[in-house]
Amino acid sequence: MEPLHYMVCRNEVSQLGNKTVLIIGGGPAGIQSALEQAESGNTVYLVENTAGIGGERLLYDEDSKTVDFVSPDLEKVKNNKNIRIITNADIEKVEDDNGKFGIRIKKRAIRVIEEKCNDCKACIKVCPVNLWDDEDQGLSFRTAIDFFNHVDPSYNIVKEAPVCQRACPVHLDIRGYIGFIADGKFKESLALIKEVLPFPSICGHICPHPCEEECNRGKVDFPLSIRDLKRFVADIDLQDSCKSKPGMVVRGANKGKKVAIIGAGPAGLACAYDLALLGYGVTVFEALPRPGGMLAVGIPDYRLPRDVLEKEIDAVSALGVEIRCNTVIGKGLSLDDLFEKGYEAVFITVGAHKNQEMRIPGEDALGVIPGVTFLRDLNLGNPVDVGGRVAVIGGGNVAIDSARCALRLGARDVTILYRRSRQEMPASDEEIEAALEEGIKIEYLVAPLQVFTADGKVASLRCMRMELGKPDASGRRMPIPVEGSEFDIELDTLIPAIGQVPDISFLGESSEIELTKKGTIAVNPDTLETSRPGVFAGGDCQTGPKIAVEAVAAGKKAAVSIDKYLRGK
Repeated sequence: MEPLHYMVCRNEVSQLGNKTVLIIGGGPAGIQSALEQAESGNTVYLVENTAGIGGERLLYDEDSKTVDFVSPDLEKVKNNKNIRIITNADIEKVEDDNGKFGIRIKKRAIRVIEEKCNDCKACIKVCPVNLWDDEDQGLSFRTAIDFFNHVDPSYNIVKEAPVCQRACPVHLDIRGYIGFIADGKFKESLALIKEVLPFPSICGHICPHPCEEECNRGKVDFPLSIRDLKRFVADIDLQDSCKSKPGMVVRGANKGKKVAIIGAGPAGLACAYDLALLGYGVTVFEALPRPGGMLAVGIPDYRLPRDVLEKEIDAVSALGVEIRCNTVIGKGLSLDDLFEKGYEAVFITVGAHKNQEMRIPGEDALGVIPGVTFLRDLNLGNPVDVGGRVAVIGGGNVAIDSARCALRLGARDVTILYRRSRQEMPASDEEIEAALEEGIKIEYLVAPLQVFTADGKVASLRCMRMELGKPDASGRRMPIPVEGSEFDIELDTLIPAIGQVPDISFLGESSEIELTKKGTIAVNPDTLETSRPGVFAGGDCQTGPKIAVEAVAAGKKAAVSIDKYLRGK
């Protein structure tokens, strides 16, 4: 993330003397106003969002070697002791406080040490990044390091956030790591990825790549294969002969404080990774017999090979993070117990492993296996028999994964039933296409009504055809039953996969943790801190089911907040 500096000016903003005055904009009008206020005895803060004052990037006449529209008062403002100039900054917040104003200003880093800059312009000659030059209406290029104008050459590095980087939940420097790959610098590329993302190979296998959806190249022909490029350099690293040297990872000094993390999914492991690098002692408590959360028990191994998952989790353990599997919080070990054992902060990230019910008659019958349960049993090696005819209810990736796994278990007829059309299907297109290529049938605009049994086991499913109406709260068109369209499907196994919800019953009523109306954990959105001081929450148990890289982003955000919390204790 781009380094930011914040400051708050809390004083009166007034036109009278002996007051503090804020002026926004360092153009000619702002300069004149600043001088007038300063000469009236006021203290002036002159805030400009570009790198220098004097107006927008002043036009330079190459023929006359002069600059037009230069304020004659520029030097007076810079030398006036009552005027503080804050460049490269924006107003973030204005608070009215009983006739006074509190102003929150965000100052962006210029990445140039102004005291050492002698205006030699050597940096411009070596800068490898070219941008459209706004000085000549974008008809040529300039470099990313540039000076603001020819009169007041304040240098800074223009750092744009490309659309792909903005779309990535962890804001990976995609342009940077692809550039390294283009130059054959694979280890440098991976190092750049790992500055932000501790699981490049995992995400290289399973991320639905929202970055590629926004890739500008897609407007020309096809988006860049960003995810596959990440997987390429990550897989090289996983080969022993090319493995990154341990020295690439630098841990901070031991802070002598312990943090407990409940849940070893992507959010928990990412949080543990960052906290360990900061020097905290971290213990991760996991209820399942293996770490990884949904990565380990919710995604089939044909999509995410287990050796890939294990190697990247091992990298977390290598930092000194202790992962205790088969440890259920709430059964003999409560939140209070964790604090009594010396943990000074807790991060709850238990995922959303509970299947959402269909609420139709017969769904408790033998042979009805919820999608998350089905995938968990398979991934843990538990025996699962689906028979020859399988129907899957739902349109998300869990439904697709369940159908493809059922096919691999030997089912000869696998059908996905979805109540909307393909356009509204939340599963990724590539997963849908893969399922269709494997012979899985998808029946759109179909909803289940009732499960029928024979000999105590599911035998058939009554369904109804649907049609689409107006968009609902989710923005998707609402399915409406078509009267008289009921029909039955004979089957051996029914797998409902219509969504998951978190199971946070382990917290108990005495935990002091507030919940939302949706049953997720309520947090401060800025810090992820819960209603109980020192307890943070993130990932699917706080947001509802999301993609893995969003959970990683939540874990990293929690690590920053926990560090701030513990440093403030």
